[in-house]
Amino acid sequence: MFGLFFFILFNPGVSELLCTSSDLEMSYTFCDSTAHAFMFNLTPCSTMNKSLWKAALTWIPRSDIIFLKIVFNVWYDGAKALHWKEVICSGADDEYSVCGMLKGETLAAAFDIKGARTKFPKGNYSIILQGFSDDSEKNMIICLNFTMVVKQDAF
Repeated sequence: MFGLFFFILFNPGVSELLCTSSDLEMSYTFCDSTAHAFMFNLTPCSTMNKSLWKAALTWIPRSDIIFLKIVFNVWYDGAKALHWKEVICSGADDEYSVCGMLKGETLAAAFDIKGARTKFPKGNYSIILQGFSDDSEKNMIICLNFTMVVKQDAF
C-alpha cells in the first residue's frame, strides 16, 4: 500500500496526523513554541515495503546555517532505542546543500531514507530530531517530535 504524507508546519504545539495506513501511523509536533516554515513528504506510508522511502523537504531556516549538528533520539515503547549525533555542516568543505544557507533562504531537497529496510517491531516510537547551530548544543534552530505507531510486526 502506497501513501503520501505532506505537511506544512506553521502552528507550534499543534499535533497533526501525517500518515496512516494498515500498518503505520505517524504524527508530529514541534518541540518549541515558535512557528516554523517547514514542509516534508514521504512515500510510501508503510513499514512493510521492502524498497526505500522517498522523501522531499522544504525548510526556511530562521538563522544562517554555517554550522549544523543533528541530534536524533528514538524511544521504543518508552525505552531509549537510539541516540545519534552528526555534524552536518562545519563551515569547511561541507557536502550538504543546507550548509552555508542564509536566514530566510529556502532549502528544497529530495532524498532516500534507507531506514525503510529496517523491520520495525510492533509498538510506539517517539522520535526527536534536533538541529543546533553550535557544537555545545545550546543554540537549537529546529526541533521536531514525531510519533510513530507500528500496528503490526513485519516479521
